[in-house]
Amino acid sequence: MTDEPRTRAQRKSDVLEKLSAKVADTWVATSDGDGPYLVPLTMAWFGDRIVLATAKDTPTARNIVARGRARLALGDTRDVVMIDATLERTVPVADAGDVGDAYVAQSDWDPRTAGDTYVFLILVPARIQAWREVNEIPERTLMRDGVWLV
Repeated sequence: MTDEPRTRAQRKSDVLEKLSAKVADTWVATSDGDGPYLVPLTMAWFGDRIVLATAKDTPTARNIVARGRARLALGDTRDVVMIDATLERTVPVADAGDVGDAYVAQSDWDPRTAGDTYVFLILVPARIQAWREVNEIPERTLMRDGVWLV
């Protein structure tokens, strides 16, 4: 490994770029207590919130609503962003207003056209970690308890 580790400020900038990228896809991990669920979903970054869209009867939506949390992963194994987030609220797609507009502007589809079975899950990041190689692991935590450390 010859690359110098990025500064924490650079990693924060890179994280924000990934979060606001057009068609930002993320792996969403949840649990129902009996086992984990891992699904890919497109997300939007709206203000300082993560917005996911899914049918309200999916295991992912049910688990997030029941447990109030999820873990999200962006990037690949050599450029990881891990986010632990808590559920702020669930919004039916028909009532989404600015949230729906923001999601559609960043996404490649409009869940508001999917019918009333879809909801937006608005999540608040509690912890964000980012690293590429082992040399960035010691200072990988960029946000703790919802507060940026850099």
